[in-house]
Amino acid sequence: MEELSVQSKIIKSVYFSQEDGRLRICFKNGEERLFEGVPSSEAHAMTAAPSPGHYYLDRIRTRFRRLAA
Repeated sequence: MEELSVQSKIIKSVYFSQEDGRLRICFKNGEERLFEGVPSSEAHAMTAAPSPGHYYLDRIRTRFRRLAA
């Protein structure tokens, strides 16, 4: 997985795998979420958004399958 640069109030770090579309989001509160089937364009759009946290809530959390941690 490749770490993507992100500046967010709630997201600490983001990792994305081009090979399988897995997106791992590490939050500043210690929680982690892992999603599959995420297109590269969505992962990069989230990290570049004015508010990556809002982008996650609106475009990632409800659209992609979350894997059990």
